[in-house]
Amino acid sequence: MFDIVLAFITSFTLTYLAIPSIIHVAIKKNLMDEPGERRSHTQSTPSLGGIGIFAGTLFSIILWTPFQYFGDLQYILCSFIIIFLIGAKDDIDPMSPSKKFLGELFAAAILVFKANIRLTSLYGIFGVHEIPVFAGAILSIFVIIVIINAFNLIDGINGLSGGLGTLITIVFGLWFLKVDNIELAMVAFALAGSLVGFLKYNITPAKIFMGDTGALLLGLVCSILTIKFIELHNELGDNNYAFKAAPSMAIAILILPLFDTLRVFIIRLINGKSPFHPDRNHIHHMMIDAGFSHTSASAILIAVNIIFMFIAYFFQHLGNLSLLFLILLLAVLLSYFLYRIKERRQKLA
Repeated sequence: MFDIVLAFITSFTLTYLAIPSIIHVAIKKNLMDEPGERRSHTQSTPSLGGIGIFAGTLFSIILWTPFQYFGDLQYILCSFIIIFLIGAKDDIDPMSPSKKFLGELFAAAILVFKANIRLTSLYGIFGVHEIPVFAGAILSIFVIIVIINAFNLIDGINGLSGGLGTLITIVFGLWFLKVDNIELAMVAFALAGSLVGFLKYNITPAKIFMGDTGALLLGLVCSILTIKFIELHNELGDNNYAFKAAPSMAIAILILPLFDTLRVFIIRLINGKSPFHPDRNHIHHMMIDAGFSHTSASAILIAVNIIFMFIAYFFQHLGNLSLLFLILLLAVLLSYFLYRIKERRQKLA
């Protein structure tokens, strides 16, 4: 427990102290994110905050993880470096989506085939329990890439990705600590510390954004924590910290990025566009268009995510499939309600 506290403090301190220098260099070298039609900011802003997040997280994990717990962390850190290189390259000199996807695929393959971070069961969802090895590997790579990009897509307003990432990593970190998985608790709290240090400079008026470097790393870590959270339930038995509907609980913890990604993809397909076509249909864009400030929009969305966690906890007895339908139904209703608020405001404007 003491090592984990030190990991949080170390990553926070390093990121907090590194960000001002990163801002200075970014401004000096004109490495800025410019305002645009799809952007929610109105001033040129540095977008290399992810470098500070990566440095704080990696340093803290290596420094404080007890050697006997290191295990497959070497492969996890290798995937971190791959994602960091992709994100940093894209923030400085934008890459084609296909090259980014190949890099993400490589990082996901390292996790699945070397770190053994893979799904082996669906816990009876749609009647599926044990998953064949090959199918499980493909599904796991798909899940990792979806979660990575889901966090990248919600990184659109000040404080949202950092705040939501802090919430999710602390929730997962506490759970892994309770089930004595020290290495993953260390990863979760190291990233949480870095995110808190970053948030000091990302809250409105934002002095820096996390960029792809930070968003992709955040998504990668959350994908690792999510899969291991689901998989460890195969071993917990009657443990006091085991959930009766682990996959649905995991989806509830990640509900905002996952549902928003699913929602915008469906809307784009309905409108006859590519699911990767950029637009302003994301939930955070709708919040801004409905008249909320960046700070209030981020706070409300994070609070809603917390509510979904509690709903999943108190209704876990329903089972995975019923709980999943309940979560999705509530998410659809809330997004429709937000859409109506946005439409009403635009008519009055």
